[in-house]
Amino acid sequence: MPPLLTRDLVLRRRRLREAVPGPRPPEQHEAGGRPLRSVEGTVVEASPHLLVLAAPDGSEVRLPISANAFIWHAGAAGAGALQPGRDVIVRPTGTGGLAAERIWVDITRVTGVIAGRSGHVLEVDAGPHRGRTALVIPAEAMSSIRVRHPLLETGSLIDVIGVRRGGEIHGLQPASKSPQPASHAEPARARRRSGSVPTILRGTATWYDPARSGYAERHGAAYPALDSHGDAGGCGTGPPSPLPLLSIASELHVRNDCTGLATRVPIIECGCLAARFCDRCVRCGTSPRGRVLELTRTAFVDLGGDLDAGCFNVTARVGA
Repeated sequence: MPPLLTRDLVLRRRRLREAVPGPRPPEQHEAGGRPLRSVEGTVVEASPHLLVLAAPDGSEVRLPISANAFIWHAGAAGAGALQPGRDVIVRPTGTGGLAAERIWVDITRVTGVIAGRSGHVLEVDAGPHRGRTALVIPAEAMSSIRVRHPLLETGSLIDVIGVRRGGEIHGLQPASKSPQPASHAEPARARRRSGSVPTILRGTATWYDPARSGYAERHGAAYPALDSHGDAGGCGTGPPSPLPLLSIASELHVRNDCTGLATRVPIIECGCLAARFCDRCVRCGTSPRGRVLELTRTAFVDLGGDLDAGCFNVTARVGA
C-alpha cells in the first residue's frame, strides 16, 4: 500500500480519537428518517419529572421526563431507579425532542466466548479489543439464558444483556431472541473470496458499550471485516468474513429497517466476534442474514433501537 494512503488512514483515525463527543449534525440522515439524539451520562439528581445528568464531556444536561416514559433497570422500573451516580442513556421523544421517552439505567452487554466458569460466574473473552469480563448469572436468570445458550461451558458463545450491580455485571436475559445454531466458537478458517463483494449489506445490527473497549468514541460501529493493511490492522483472531474489507474511519450509511431512521456511522474498531454468531434478528420480520454491525449504544439508540431488545434489522451502504 502506498505510504501516502497509510498516512491518510492514520490521520483520519487520529481525528476520530481527538473529536469531542457531542451532537451529531442533522444532515447525517440522508435517505431515511432523521436520527434521534440520544443522551448519555451519570445521574446527578432526579425527580419524577426532571432528570439531571453529568455528560461525558463534563457538561450538565437537564431533561424533562415524559409522562409516558419507560425506565429500564433490570426490567421495567420506576423513577426510583434514577439514583445519583448511576449510568444512563436516554432516548428523546422524537427528532429534536427534549423530553426523555425511554431511559436505560446501568444497562450493559457481554458478548464473547466463555473462557472459564466457577458456579454462577463466567469468565467471558470478548476478543483482543475488549479483553475478558467476569459475568455473574443470578439463579433467577439462569433458566431464561439457557434457552439460547444451553451449554454455558468453556468454548461456548454467549451474548447476554445485563446490569451493573456493586461493581459486578449481572447477566439477566439472552441478547438474541432467535436461536444460536453453533453453540461453540469455531476456529478461524481460511476463506477464499470469489466474485464481487456487496456494497449494500442487509442483516442484523447489535450494540455494545464502547467504554468496555477503552475507546473514547461514543458514536460509531464495530465492523467484522477490517482491512489487514495500513491503519485498519485487520481483525486479529476473528474468523474470515465475506463482507467487503473496510478501514478504520470509513463510513457506512446505516438504516434501521424497523423504524426507517438512518444516519452515517464511522467504523471505530473491529467487531471480531460478530462473524461467529449465526443468529438473526426478528424485531420486524427475520433479518436476511446474521450480524453485520455492532453499533455503539448511542448510535443504536439514535436509530430508534431499544437496548433491552438487543438488535434490529439493518441496511448499510458502503461508501456513504
